[in-house]
Amino acid sequence: MQESVPFDSRIIDPKKKYVFSYFFLNFLINNTIKITGVLNKMMNNKPRRIVIVGGGAGGLELAARLGRKLGKKKLANITLVDQSLTHIWKPLLHEVAAGTLNSHKDELNFLALAHNNYFTFQFGKMHGLNRGRKKIILAPVMNNNKFYIKERTLDYDNLVIAVGSKTNSFGVKGVEEFCMYIDSREEADEFHKKLIQNAIKAHSQDNTEPFNIAIAGAGATGVELSAELHEALDQFVKYGLYNAALRKNIRIYIIEAADRILPALPPRLSEITINALHKIQVKTIINNRIIEANSDGFITDKSGLIQADIRIWAAGIKAPDFLKDIDGLETNSINQLIVSNRLQTTQDESIFAIGDCAACYLGDTDNTVPPRAQAAHQQAATLIKSFDNLLQDKPVVEYHYTDYGSLVNLSRYTTVGNIMGNLLGRKPGSIMFEGVIARIIYKMLYKTHLVLIQGFFQVCLDTIINIINRKTKPRIKLH
Repeated sequence: MQESVPFDSRIIDPKKKYVFSYFFLNFLINNTIKITGVLNKMMNNKPRRIVIVGGGAGGLELAARLGRKLGKKKLANITLVDQSLTHIWKPLLHEVAAGTLNSHKDELNFLALAHNNYFTFQFGKMHGLNRGRKKIILAPVMNNNKFYIKERTLDYDNLVIAVGSKTNSFGVKGVEEFCMYIDSREEADEFHKKLIQNAIKAHSQDNTEPFNIAIAGAGATGVELSAELHEALDQFVKYGLYNAALRKNIRIYIIEAADRILPALPPRLSEITINALHKIQVKTIINNRIIEANSDGFITDKSGLIQADIRIWAAGIKAPDFLKDIDGLETNSINQLIVSNRLQTTQDESIFAIGDCAACYLGDTDNTVPPRAQAAHQQAATLIKSFDNLLQDKPVVEYHYTDYGSLVNLSRYTTVGNIMGNLLGRKPGSIMFEGVIARIIYKMLYKTHLVLIQGFFQVCLDTIINIINRKTKPRIKLH
C-alpha cells in the first residue's frame, strides 16, 4: 500500500503552474476592456459635484433651480455656500436700513430652502482655492474670540462663484473709519439701529438741534435710500420719536461727483428722479468729488465741508478682496473675475462666475455687463442650461445680456423707470414711465425672484399673509 503524502501548497507541478498562469493572464487580457468599461461607467454615473459660493440673487436662484432640476433626480450634488444663514434680496437692503422693511420678517432661511429645493447648504466664507485638487477653502469661524468651526475644504467638479460685490471706498481718506456701508443685511441692520438710537436720544432730550444725513453716491442705492430715509423720518414723527420742530431741522444730502444723479441711467430718468427728490426736500449736490470723510461730515473739492451726523458711503462697487488673482484666476482692477461669453473663467473652464463679481464683456467692446440683479438672473438661467448640457456631454451655452430697462423706487412717493423700446417691437431706445404702473412692475420683479426660489403657491400665501399683517403692524420697524 502506497504511503500518503501531506499536501504542501508550495509544491506545485511546474507544468501545472505555467498552465494556471497562462489561463489567468488570458482571462485578464480578454476582460480588461470589459472591466475598464464597467469602472468608467461607475465613475461617470457618480453625481456631478456643483458648488455655488454666494447666496445672493444669482447664486440662490441657481442653487434652487438646479436642485429641482438635477438634485432631485440625483444627477448632481448641489451645494450652496454662504457666510450668512439667511437671504435678503440685495436691492431691498436700503429699505432694511431705513426700517421700512423688516429683515427678520422677510428673510429666507438657507437651510429651509435647501431642504425644499434638493440642494445642501454649507455655512462659511470662502477665502481660498486649490484648482489643482479642485477644492475651495472655507475660513474658520470664530465666536467670542474662539474658533468653533475650523478651516474646511469642499470638493467640486464645477465651481460657480457668485459672491456679489461690496462698496468701493476708492481709497478716499477717512471713509473706512467714519462712514457706514449697506452691503449686507448685518450692515443694514446696524445702520437702522443707529438711526433708531439717534431718534430715541432726540426724543428723550426734547432736542431740536439740526441733524444731517449725507449719502455719498447718487446711484440707484443712494437715491432709493434717501427716499426711504425721508419716509422713515416722517414715520418717526407719527409714532412720537421725533417732534415736528426737530423733523424740520433734519436734512438729507446726496453727494455725487458726476454732473447728474443716476449717471449710469438715461438722462431723462435722472431728470424725473431729481424733481421727485426735490419735492421731498432731499438736497442733491452734484459735480462735487469727495476728497475726505471725517467725524464732522464729507469734505468735497468744490463745496468744502458738508456737515453730516450720519455718513453713508454708496459711491461705487468692487468684488471682494479675496478674489484678487485667487490661485491664478484672471481679475480686473476691481477684483472681478474675468469670464468668457460662456461665463467660464479665462484660466479654468470648470470654474464659472456670475453676478457683480464677474466681468463679462459685451461683444467686442470694452464695456462689461452692468452689476444689476437682472444680469445675475439671466446668467443663472444660462448656467442651468449649461450644466444640463454638461451632463449630456454637450458644450456649455453662450450668455447674451438683454437690457430690460431700469427702475428706481422712491419709497411710497413714486417709482420711475424705463423699458427698452426694442422689447416692445419699437426702435431701440428707452420708454419712460412712472407712478403706479412703475411701482407694480418694481414689486413684480421681487415676486418673480421669490417664485423662482420658493414656488408660486408659497409666494401667493406669503403675499396674502403680509397684506393681512399690514393692517395690524407699524409701517416702520421701531426697534
